[in-house]
Amino acid sequence: MTDPIADMLTRIRNAQRANHTTVLMPSSKFKLALAKILKKEGYVQDVIQYKKGVKITLEVILKKIGDNYAISEIRRVSKPGQRKYISKKKISKTLGGYGLSIISTHQGVMTNIEAKEKGLGGEVIFEVW
Repeated sequence: MTDPIADMLTRIRNAQRANHTTVLMPSSKFKLALAKILKKEGYVQDVIQYKKGVKITLEVILKKIGDNYAISEIRRVSKPGQRKYISKKKISKTLGGYGLSIISTHQGVMTNIEAKEKGLGGEVIFEVW
């Protein structure tokens, strides 16, 4: 697999379309950090990491508001073949403030709002709203 982050986002999209409440995927430190940001910002209900022998599995419990999921769209921005970087001066609101951009900075993974407050730029991983 060349892009595990795109796989993670696709699994979330597919689970929502199939009306599932949970998503299972192979875990990594980076995926766990991304999932924890989604939980902190209220886009997913919970994030659980299981360890079975050598394998580590990440379970993301999707959040519903009424009949709709909290995530209406999730889109990969920076791809392995075309990385997208943003300077601290060009960080803006996603979807007029209704969404978030997740940015990987030298101080860790954070939202566009946190990166702007700290004055950091970095690689834009994905957008969610």
